[in-house]
Amino acid sequence: MVTLLDDMLKQAKALTEDEPDVIANLANISALIYEQMPRLNWVGFYLTREPEMLVLGPFQGRVACVRIPFGQGVCGTAAATQKLQRVADVNQFAGHIACDSASNSEVVAPIVVNGKTVAVLDVDSPELDRFSEQDAQGLAAIAEYCQQLNWAGQGA
Repeated sequence: MVTLLDDMLKQAKALTEDEPDVIANLANISALIYEQMPRLNWVGFYLTREPEMLVLGPFQGRVACVRIPFGQGVCGTAAATQKLQRVADVNQFAGHIACDSASNSEVVAPIVVNGKTVAVLDVDSPELDRFSEQDAQGLAAIAEYCQQLNWAGQGA
């Protein structure tokens, strides 16, 4: 059985296969996830633009934090540890950064190229415990696919 996230991964590949610009590709992937996955209020990417600092990249949703240091909040933790973060209640996450007070649960998947975190995929929901383990693994698969995009000139 093909899941929504399997289908989104196939669509992401189709959207990006002939486009070399990573920013354009990340913009389309964030729009795809936002449109296809129900009950979200924010989807986007934070890009490593300075050592140990994430900077807001392409996204869908409300305005967001612009800079997040590695190791701070859910995004910074995913960037620093290079590990998927699935948080059922962000208000219980030590050091959570509340960019949008409407967000209650979150998945953040690191994008690692040549051993460096080049970005994170951040997906937020206003619902508590919105993301199942299957959701998190599907989003991680999309982030893993993003590792194959053209990161030249992006600090990779």
